Amino acid sequence: MPANLSPEYKAAEAAFRQAREPRERLELLREMLRTIPKHKGTERLQADIKARIKDLSDEIDVGRRGGGHGGPALVIRPEGAAQIALLGPPNAGKSLLHARLTASGAHHAPYPFTTQFPLPGMMPYEDVQFQLVDLPAVSSEHPVPWLQATLQSASTALLVIDLADPACVQQIAEVQAVLATRRIVLSEDWEASTTAPEASADEGDPFALRLPALLVANKADRIEDVESELDTLRELSGVRFPMLAVSAATGQGAEKLGPLLFRLLQIVRVYTKTPGHTPEKTKPFTLRRGETVRHVARMVHRDLEHAVRYARVWGHSGFDGQQVGPEHVLADRDVVELHS
Repeated sequence: MPANLSPEYKAAEAAFRQAREPRERLELLREMLRTIPKHKGTERLQADIKARIKDLSDEIDVGRRGGGHGGPALVIRPEGAAQIALLGPPNAGKSLLHARLTASGAHHAPYPFTTQFPLPGMMPYEDVQFQLVDLPAVSSEHPVPWLQATLQSASTALLVIDLADPACVQQIAEVQAVLATRRIVLSEDWEASTTAPEASADEGDPFALRLPALLVANKADRIEDVESELDTLRELSGVRFPMLAVSAATGQGAEKLGPLLFRLLQIVRVYTKTPGHTPEKTKPFTLRRGETVRHVARMVHRDLEHAVRYARVWGHSGFDGQQVGPEHVLADRDVVELHS
């Protein structure tokens, strides 16, 4: 039976796909349930929404109590310029890489399945930070039932593999197959990362994810000709993700990750100021290319998004002190003075 979804439901679903913060996602799930037409054709989707409301409510409650009564939180609140999930097969070195990049103190060991729960950490790059979330190994032997729910708040993924392992091509295929069972697809299309994880081709499934991915070829210190090995990996695996060779053990190539993510994610830094004062240039707001003054206003305060009348801008998107409207597109390192 056709679902015949209403415009109100479609608007709530579109907003849900864009949302990152768990509480906002929960509100939008409730709005989806409120506005979905109630008939036999939507029964399965209604049940899916209800299950996700329960799961997300439970996780938010665990986070509010500090995880003391329900174990570690499985939904990680996004922070920084982007939330980036570390995925990969067992023994790829994800946890060691996470510890090196974020100084998180993540436990790592030379045996599989060390990581059991999501572990966030912040990786600095210039004056912004990326939130890296270490996750359990993706394997058919040890399925992670909550993985899809956790990834809902991620902007993109790092697919970490052991470049020195002859089985790495098969492992990439297995990771993709396991993720597919959770309605998760890793994509080479980074243009999608400027908004939110896309729904898959199944338009009736608002919970399918298509995450832009960067393949991180770890243990490159064990490879004599890294570029040749990467070329072979591309040819044999058929994947077209951007690739970066690193060594979590020695730090080789790790310094390239920050600038690469900054470019792929099309980050735009914006600094704000109040009239008559100098701008605050230590903690920029981070947008994506193509976003506007209205996006900054929403970051400052949710109500300001609709109250902002104009702004004055200093930087590359206009001449110094130029008065612009709320839909003015901002450039990296612009300074914005909001007027409501």
